Amino acid sequence: MGTKTVDEAKAASGVEATNDEEKVEATKADEASEATEAREAQAGEAAEAMEATEVSEEAAPKGPSGIGQGAGAVVSAALGFVSLSGSWLGTVAGARQQLIGQLRTSSQASVAKQIKAVYGDAWHATALWGGLFALAALIVGVVVLARPAFGAPGKPQAAWVKSVAWGGVALGVIGLFLAVLKYTDILLGLPSAS
Repeated sequence: MGTKTVDEAKAASGVEATNDEEKVEATKADEASEATEAREAQAGEAAEAMEATEVSEEAAPKGPSGIGQGAGAVVSAALGFVSLSGSWLGTVAGARQQLIGQLRTSSQASVAKQIKAVYGDAWHATALWGGLFALAALIVGVVVLARPAFGAPGKPQAAWVKSVAWGGVALGVIGLFLAVLKYTDILLGLPSAS
């Protein structure tokens, strides 16, 4: 898009340019029309780019992001860790059971009965809560690992989600095993009072 000088424009129209002012005005008019054309071209290109973006967003499949699976895996691992290390609920339940055993056992009761009522029941309550946390870790971990089979089959599960979920399942199994051993007095059973 070349600019026409006033002389060329007037020569084309059959009129000769008479002064410099007319030449300047004609040049300014041409520049303004070229600037308008350039803006219109840029606006057209921007509109085409927006349409292409909208089409590509519509064409892209919108599936689950995997955030829920990652959170579930972390929760599973945390519950498994709590089942092994002990929880506030287990500690409170054990202390409560110990207090109940002290209140219900008379001072004339045998030593074996006092040990079982005061310490044995508290130990079992702590083991029970540890087992519940381990079972919860195991269930949450298995659900996270099984979720891709029921979700979007084309989208694989992130490797870190699988690793953390497997860690939660393993901690849950170990915690459940230890809880059963503690509850049945196989592991650290009560001492004999003889």
